[in-house]
Amino acid sequence: MADNNVLGSELEECGTDPVTGFYRDGCCSTGDEDLGSHTICAVVTREFLDHQRSIGNDLTRPMPVYGFPGLQPGDRWCVTARNWLRAHEDGAAAPVVLAASHERVLDIVPLEVLREHAVDVPGDISGLGDPS
Repeated sequence: MADNNVLGSELEECGTDPVTGFYRDGCCSTGDEDLGSHTICAVVTREFLDHQRSIGNDLTRPMPVYGFPGLQPGDRWCVTARNWLRAHEDGAAAPVVLAASHERVLDIVPLEVLREHAVDVPGDISGLGDPS
């Protein structure tokens, strides 16, 4: 059975550079062992990363033992629902890719709140080209 996104359709890939997801499969899939609910596909911003660091979740620090290079603004990453909600409440929420966010996030974050931060990010940005 396929996982669904918050829009009720099949869950889309969040990101593979770096590879994200609780299961490190590029998707915000979840299961009983995912206690943090890594279900929101966020496009991380400097403000969001700074906020996460301030609450003890430094997503910019590389952790080679886990194959984690550290995040940069613009990376797509499956973030925990509670930490994203805290960032929202503190005015530092990252944009959300709804089609790549797992429906189980709705147990923690209302769809209306996610929609406030929705962004449509193409999976392959190479076709956008350099504006110069």
